[in-house]
Amino acid sequence: MAARKTSAWPLSGAYASLIVYASLYPFSGWRDQGIPPWAFLAEGFPRYWSGFDVVANGLGYVPLGFLLALSVLRRGIGPTLPFGNRAALAAAALGGGALSLLMEGLQSYLPIRVPSSVDLALNFAGSALGGAVAVLLERAGALDHWDRLRDRWFVPDARGALVLLALWPFGLLFPASVPLGLGQVMERLEAALAEWLQDTPFLEWLPVREVELQPLVPAAELVCVALGVLIPCLLAYSVLRNAARRVTAAVLLLGAGVGVTALSAALSWGPVHAWAWMSLPVRSGLAGGALLAAALLAVPRRACAVLLLAALVLHLSLLNQAPANPYFALTLQSWEQGRFVRFNGLAQWLGWLWPFAALAYVVARLSRREPASTIAG
Repeated sequence: MAARKTSAWPLSGAYASLIVYASLYPFSGWRDQGIPPWAFLAEGFPRYWSGFDVVANGLGYVPLGFLLALSVLRRGIGPTLPFGNRAALAAAALGGGALSLLMEGLQSYLPIRVPSSVDLALNFAGSALGGAVAVLLERAGALDHWDRLRDRWFVPDARGALVLLALWPFGLLFPASVPLGLGQVMERLEAALAEWLQDTPFLEWLPVREVELQPLVPAAELVCVALGVLIPCLLAYSVLRNAARRVTAAVLLLGAGVGVTALSAALSWGPVHAWAWMSLPVRSGLAGGALLAAALLAVPRRACAVLLLAALVLHLSLLNQAPANPYFALTLQSWEQGRFVRFNGLAQWLGWLWPFAALAYVVARLSRREPASTIAG
């Protein structure tokens, strides 16, 4: 049976939305300087730049170009046009370039962003590179191979879970008060609501917790870390076809969780402190989560979804009953200033909202009728 070709247009739109967010964050302080938004095109090389900016602007648009070209190819548009695959490459380069031009122009109205013709050129080059990669992979048959591989590994309605699993490591990039502890939002939400309602009678009605929150004890931290490992594994288990492939997924997810958390620590405190977060409760939690993931390898997919729902609720409850670590605020300063400013909001929102998106996904999945099935060994 031929592999199903899924459209990449939704992913293209989603990634373009992420670029808009990262380009215009923090969406405040808009002002008109009295110059046209395209004036940056006539300016010379920017005075201040770094290798980080060059890499970020170039590579940041590669996925967009890839997805735009893939969208054209998968709709069958490219091969029907006179220039075939060139149409997909043109769509990638011009689409990414147009979006970059719009973002650079809008940045002229933001006080902490500086539009640059060099950024525009790098974004255009990144989009073209992504489009070229998509065309080459399509011509080599690699994308069709991926479709067949996905059909062998995953159930047909696995797209939502795959998107969540792909986003999970990016959510871990933003420093977390508890390693792998995504979704700790209650304390900040209460503080934000109190600030918004300041000097209004509604502040007295705010149902904030009056008891001073206590830090997580080591046993609770251990449980949170174990659940942080188990949750993505259960999500993968709910869409994988058999137990043997679950082993591969669990190993990859555990490695990604540990590796990305170490990368986040290295970016925050420096490379020599990349493993400073590996305390005894954290190591025990990682081991416990891995053991639980191994013990659940043969559980049916629908039962994994039920366990995932329970794990998410327990994880969010434990995390949001404790305050943020006092050193956590100091860690965030390096992300909320300097080179991380353009990624701060995006990574932070992913870290906050990922568990709630997973919760909504699993509730929707469990609400649908599915034929009873078991996982083969």
